[in-house]
Amino acid sequence: MLDVVQIQEILPHRYPFLLVDKVTDMNEGADIVAYKNISISEPVFQGHFPGHPIYPGVMILEGMAQAGGILAFKSAGYTQEEMKQKVVYFMSIDGAKFRVPVKPGDKLEYRIKVIKQRKTLIVLGGEAYVDDVLVSEAELKAMIVDK
Repeated sequence: MLDVVQIQEILPHRYPFLLVDKVTDMNEGADIVAYKNISISEPVFQGHFPGHPIYPGVMILEGMAQAGGILAFKSAGYTQEEMKQKVVYFMSIDGAKFRVPVKPGDKLEYRIKVIKQRKTLIVLGGEAYVDDVLVSEAELKAMIVDK
């Protein structure tokens, strides 16, 4: 549904901190499914952990937040030009759980649902999966603000 070029038109993040490769499904105001392919060439694996690479939980949460940011922007009804003047700030991440380690070679799929939304405030339920196995979950609260 959205490739990486289209994602970069919505999110300000760039390599090495753009953590969404593709959006495969989105229902504005409801949910989004997106993914990131986890590669051994990720800079984070230089130090986490040499000889035993594990994708950091904070990076999984950031990827959920970025997918949620795409959903928030698209659900708020902003034009492309309006989106360029806005940014999504995450205010809290609650109930974060990490169930299974994510490793190089995994396809990390983010499944994010809107719990509550007003024009600039959004509460999301985020889950991350590898091969349909739940690896992480959290509730994310964010606000869309002017840059």
